[in-house]
Amino acid sequence: MSPPVPPLFTPARVGRLSLPNRIVMAPMTRARSSQPGNVPNALMAGYYAQRAGAGLIVTEATQISPQGQGYSFTPGIHTDAQVAGWRLVTDAVHAAGGRIVLQLWHVGRMSHPVFHGGALPVAPSAVPFEGKVWIADPATGTGGMVDCPTPRALETAEIAGIVDDYRRAALNAIVAGFDGVEIHGANGYLIDQFLRTSSNVRTDAYGGSRENRQRFLREVVDAVAGAIGAERVGIRLAPFITARGMACPDILPTLLDAAAFLDVRGLAYLHLSEADWDDAPRIPDDFRRSLRERFGRTIIAAGRYDLDRANATLATGLVDLVAFGRPFIANPDLPDRLAHGRPLAAVDPATLFGGDARGYTSYPAFAATETRP
Repeated sequence: MSPPVPPLFTPARVGRLSLPNRIVMAPMTRARSSQPGNVPNALMAGYYAQRAGAGLIVTEATQISPQGQGYSFTPGIHTDAQVAGWRLVTDAVHAAGGRIVLQLWHVGRMSHPVFHGGALPVAPSAVPFEGKVWIADPATGTGGMVDCPTPRALETAEIAGIVDDYRRAALNAIVAGFDGVEIHGANGYLIDQFLRTSSNVRTDAYGGSRENRQRFLREVVDAVAGAIGAERVGIRLAPFITARGMACPDILPTLLDAAAFLDVRGLAYLHLSEADWDDAPRIPDDFRRSLRERFGRTIIAAGRYDLDRANATLATGLVDLVAFGRPFIANPDLPDRLAHGRPLAAVDPATLFGGDARGYTSYPAFAATETRP
């Protein structure tokens, strides 16, 4: 009798997609878009195609509008040139047998006036916070981390326009050939800023109560799902991440309430961005059980998982897929390496953000460096 297949390597279904395994390539900012215009390019197409062995690829965060940008060289999905550039990526991934969704991003206050003609970044509220963004010299491509200023609070009348930016970005993603989209509601960016009392002190319909703090998220989800179908939409949330001034005593019940709405709305999946620093707390099983009670569709976990922890977490039934981030950078054939117990290559931290093919598409597959047993 053959040994049982570990959960990570069994097929799964997410919305309308059939996946050959439960390995997700997590979204990771790599800052390789072409300038000017933040346009995806052939280099990016090669990078994602190399990693098409993942059950599902979630792209790097992609700004839905010029206002949504907070880091240098990150791609957009709001111009014709950007849509055409992303089509190079989706065609390459599909030709390699992969499935890929686009992560929709508005950074909110995690930005700098350099990206906005000198104007302040926007946020739910004008609350000072500690946060840094990566800014590079367009001529040289070299850059560094820069402090974010205190943002400008959005006027109530401006919010509908941002919701519509998400809707149009989702439609553009489908034109570009993506299998779906993931709404970025995590890690201290705009949707997350609306959800938390630490960053949202509004007194209008978008602040105060849990229901009001969820209003922006719900409007974005309704707009995106209404445009392209809920079965092609996922969302990323970060229940236990508190960096960037995001510690909020009410965030867990707020997100559990949101999860119940997302389930009723029929979203394809919910993607948990878990803390990934050394000695970070793991998401407790009681929260996972509470989340599963409220959201019965696919749940993805991401945050420093290795093979054993991924299989153990999947075996609980509280998580359906596991996302890997940095291991995918230096190991384009990560699913194959995990399946066969092959060693993993190390990441070169100097080439994470910006640059050329070095440290991007230059990492070889195992077969190119070793003799397979």
